[in-house]
Amino acid sequence: MPTRAYTECLESMYSMRRFGIILGLSTISNILHGLGNPHQTFSSIHIAGTNGKGSIASTLSTILKIAGYRVGLYTSPHLIRFNERICVNGIPIEDDAVVSSWETVKAVHQGNREPTFFEFTTAMAFLEFQRQKVDFAVIETGMGGRMDATNVLSPCLSIVTNISMEHKTYLGNTIAAIAGEKAGIIKPRTPVVTGVSQQSAKKVVQEVAAEKSAPLYSKGRDFRVRRSGKDRFSYFGIDNSWNAMRLGLMGSHQVDNAALALAACEILMRDKIVLTREQIQSGLTSNRWPGRLEVVSEKPFVLLDGAHNLMAARRLGRFLREELENRRITMVAGILDDKPYTSILKDLVTPCSRLIVTQPKIDRALPPETIAEAARPLISNIEIVPDVAEAVRHALATSESEDAICIAGSLYVVGEAKAEIEKSGNALFQI
Repeated sequence: MPTRAYTECLESMYSMRRFGIILGLSTISNILHGLGNPHQTFSSIHIAGTNGKGSIASTLSTILKIAGYRVGLYTSPHLIRFNERICVNGIPIEDDAVVSSWETVKAVHQGNREPTFFEFTTAMAFLEFQRQKVDFAVIETGMGGRMDATNVLSPCLSIVTNISMEHKTYLGNTIAAIAGEKAGIIKPRTPVVTGVSQQSAKKVVQEVAAEKSAPLYSKGRDFRVRRSGKDRFSYFGIDNSWNAMRLGLMGSHQVDNAALALAACEILMRDKIVLTREQIQSGLTSNRWPGRLEVVSEKPFVLLDGAHNLMAARRLGRFLREELENRRITMVAGILDDKPYTSILKDLVTPCSRLIVTQPKIDRALPPETIAEAARPLISNIEIVPDVAEAVRHALATSESEDAICIAGSLYVVGEAKAEIEKSGNALFQI
């Protein structure tokens, strides 16, 4: 049972969301200075990009932990509990640590304006990683890169995963402009691994790396992968070739994410970090990343996937078509108002026979009626169940054991669904 101090702490933090998204480094720098610059006490790996950041971050964290290092992992958003954002050796920090870091950060001078929720939680993460004496911290950007609160780091390695159109209000209206923001995490003379594929974006990343004398390692040029099955691939790398590698995460796109993680391992190995092939393989197969092609039931088959932007929705749509083509699929979906929801819906609902529209408890969620109206030309069987937990219960109650249910469209929807599934347990699946 959460303590009163923990509950009040979270209420105070979540109230900071009223300040919205404010990109910039001065406020976070002031906070960290007041804390004695905890982010300078550990080695870090900094990851930006449109998709795959969390999968790559968790993979690297798992590999380094298996190799015997103490590893911090900072990601966002969380699915069920705030503590998931700040992990050490794969375990979310304790409630008492959340309260302690919150109170410590709150006590320092924060500059001319109130910090945003993300600035505050970033400072808490860095402080906790210092307290727990991590060897490495794997840090995922919140939005963009150049002006993201995490970009105060001086990492040993930067990773730019891929680029697609997102957050245009903040990052720009072209692939090249967004690439410039993501490439803003590149630091002088610090190695960069990238999976960026578009020519305009690659040109930007190459120019930023050259300007900063940062060694650049690109997928397709300096390292590549060849698939040999659903979860198997061969890696042809910078210094090594590893055959018959196996994945623990589902989805063909995870091979591309694994390629970036393995290239990152090679860079670390060049820097005298001890990693064996066996440790790397063990990290790949044992890694789990909740809410991304996560199977929580077999009968009926229930799949959770955030699919919170267009690229992720396309990947999920491909997975449903290829892996679940012989099942009757119900899609339970809610989408936030800053997403291209009409395009996302085309990928999400085309493989499905029924759509249940819902709405997560966040002020940026689209009204279910708006989503339903946009979906009508795509699918005839549409129901609206505004509460996510109720939508999940309804989907299960009206499905057969051989059917499939996919819950997607937003990580906030997935988080509320996952919370309901964990609370109700096996009773929810008595079909």
